[in-house]
Amino acid sequence: MILTTGATGRIGAEAVRLLAGGGLATRALVRDPTRAPQDGSWSGAEIASGDFERPDTLDAAMAGVDTLLLISPSVPAQEIAAIDSAVRQGVKHVVKITNHRATEDSPVDRRRDHARIEAHLRASGLSHTLLAPNLFMQNLLVVAPVVRQTHGFVMSTGDGRFGMVDSRDVAAAAAAVAAAPGDHEGRAYLLTGPELVSYDDVADALTRAVGHEVEYRRVTPAEHREGMIAAGVPEPVASSNAQVFGLIAEGDAAWLSDDVAALTGRRARGLGTFAADHADVFR
Repeated sequence: MILTTGATGRIGAEAVRLLAGGGLATRALVRDPTRAPQDGSWSGAEIASGDFERPDTLDAAMAGVDTLLLISPSVPAQEIAAIDSAVRQGVKHVVKITNHRATEDSPVDRRRDHARIEAHLRASGLSHTLLAPNLFMQNLLVVAPVVRQTHGFVMSTGDGRFGMVDSRDVAAAAAAVAAAPGDHEGRAYLLTGPELVSYDDVADALTRAVGHEVEYRRVTPAEHREGMIAAGVPEPVASSNAQVFGLIAEGDAAWLSDDVAALTGRRARGLGTFAADHADVFR
């Protein structure tokens, strides 16, 4: 049995679909069962209602589970609670979505959080595999309303380039590892798209997809932070985002890997494919 947490998120929902569709015993942990897909895409999957803040519900969801696919917004207390439950319930392997730059001394809070979770996972003694995606293409959907209204978007990464990856490919890689965890014990995989791109390339791809010009409007990280706060983003989140964008401008995310293809047997989707698939959202 494979249990997926964060199952209603983009990665989790697709991973559950792929695992259940492949005939594997699959269980999805959801806080609110009404958010589970009703379109049949999870056919064959069990639904477990649970909450990271309630260990009893985690233990119930982990019962009989061999492999845990651990996905969350990287809140240490939550993932640590899930790891501890996995230990109590005899789970054999954990597949964790993490960050390639996760270190205890990172200047970015969320990366230090991932490092803390990874340390706890190692100390637990559980067999595990780490999957570290680059920037998600699906994050672009956040700016879709602005693109529709203004034919452009604001970003503070300058000319920085990154190996942007489609979350569908991350889900496919996660499902492949969860299906045969013994082949990946102790491994860490870097998940990227097929090419390094910049936000100029993003604007070009969206322009081709929607049929009119889409402009990348450059601002500084400080200006971007203030804009996010004005738009209602909590200050800590806005500050962290701006910090990451500034690092990207300096080349922090300019890395590529062939691990998606190695794990899934299929080349990772490119930015043009993502833009074409989601063109209606940006028009």
